[in-house]
Amino acid sequence: MILYSNIMPMALEEDQKTIIDCFHEQAALSDQIEIAVGYLSRSSLDEIERIVDENNIARVIITAGMYFVEGMPEGTYRTALKLNEKWRAQDKGEIRLVRSFKYHGKLYIFMKEGAPFSVISGSANMGVILQEASNRRQYEIANLITSPEECNAFLRHVRQLEEPTFSANIGDITGLTLIREQNVSLNGIDLVERVAPATVEIYAQAKTDVSFTLPIKVPTREERFMDDGKHFTKSNINVCYAAPRNARKSRDWYEVQMTVAKEITRKEGYPEKNVPFFVVTDDGYWFKAHTTSDGNKQFSAVGDELIMGRWIKGRLAAAGLVDPVNDTQADTDRKGMITKDMLEDYGCNAIVFSKTDQKAPDGDQQLDVWTLSFAKTEA
Repeated sequence: MILYSNIMPMALEEDQKTIIDCFHEQAALSDQIEIAVGYLSRSSLDEIERIVDENNIARVIITAGMYFVEGMPEGTYRTALKLNEKWRAQDKGEIRLVRSFKYHGKLYIFMKEGAPFSVISGSANMGVILQEASNRRQYEIANLITSPEECNAFLRHVRQLEEPTFSANIGDITGLTLIREQNVSLNGIDLVERVAPATVEIYAQAKTDVSFTLPIKVPTREERFMDDGKHFTKSNINVCYAAPRNARKSRDWYEVQMTVAKEITRKEGYPEKNVPFFVVTDDGYWFKAHTTSDGNKQFSAVGDELIMGRWIKGRLAAAGLVDPVNDTQADTDRKGMITKDMLEDYGCNAIVFSKTDQKAPDGDQQLDVWTLSFAKTEA
């Protein structure tokens, strides 16, 4: 049986079936699924987790074929690693990466009581199992195979790919190149502009010796439930978990307070209180900032208190280390609280704030330009 996408103007005809519908039908009949594809996506991993749990599928193995050579988007990697750990702990299955070569096949094998009864083979990577913005206009075509001989041949092929000669469990792989994913939480935000990588590089080369390192103060995973007045929930990156200003409205998850220590604010060259300046971030965002409050201790964006949080937390969310929280007061498990473990996984635990020798126009005045970048410092 030929399987199709359903995309206008090539709409599905009356006697045709979509790949996504067929996948869900076959999964519901299975107690084991083995998949070999070139690429995964974060949302497809979430979807396969849901399908496996909903259908009580006892065993699942996913092998991805392109990442060891090309590098893997960090958000997809973190999501896959977390799901792999869950399945291994449950003795349910695993996620593997091909190491010997680039594998670009797309096979979905459905099994019952140890025997394959169907295979979907075609053009579609694993994102095809759900419809999302990234694939809504991408047409795929496939074939549903039910011949026992062909199903067994495909199973032998995938089982060979799962051997240690060709692939390894994603949790055991070292040396995998992770590709930083774009922080999209600042896209479309007023007062924030995108700048080209060449512009970021120009300002990076214009840095002076005036530079300050601002530690990101967060708790460990175990400390995130401490409500004893410490900075963990009352200030800095996790201030959104402090008592709301309005009893009927939680603080926004992106709200942060960059509180800078006196030993830094008193150093020569630190920005004057309430004197605005421009910052250009290492990932290509441009906005206006200033220092405020008693002792010049607060460092924030001008005009929108969430911009700094969108830059910091958005990076961690893009990396798949945390999911933005809609209601911080309802997040009783504090899954959205930023912890030292997340920063360690990200490889950064501080922000470096450096003055350049450049200025940029703001109305009829010229403002200093500073750079902001994530960095790793010794605790």
